Amino acid sequence: MENKRSIGNEKENLAALYFSQTGYDIVEKNFYSRFGEIDLIVKKEDTLVFAEVKYRKNESRGNPLEAVNVRKQKRICRAALYYLSRHHLSVDTPCRFDVVAITGDEITHIENAFEFSI
Repeated sequence: MENKRSIGNEKENLAALYFSQTGYDIVEKNFYSRFGEIDLIVKKEDTLVFAEVKYRKNESRGNPLEAVNVRKQKRICRAALYYLSRHHLSVDTPCRFDVVAITGDEITHIENAFEFSI
């Protein structure tokens, strides 16, 4: 039986493949900071996208989108701010926060899933 981390890595790789097939460049996977982790950082044209990937085998434990609650959003935003600072990017850099929900084999990509908030 696979552990949660290996399943998570597999689904994050699936989301990265989805992004690359839809015209995004993969910038970084699993960016860690003391504020939290960002699963994928991708870029399309001038926009930097901080993406959270959530997986559920089925919806018996809820929709994966529901797992990206306000607390999680704030952690991602703080980590994104740190990413910008660490890479000497302006806070005016066009960016957004997306969520990729994977239920079984179905991928749902929500662009601008939430606004920046700390």
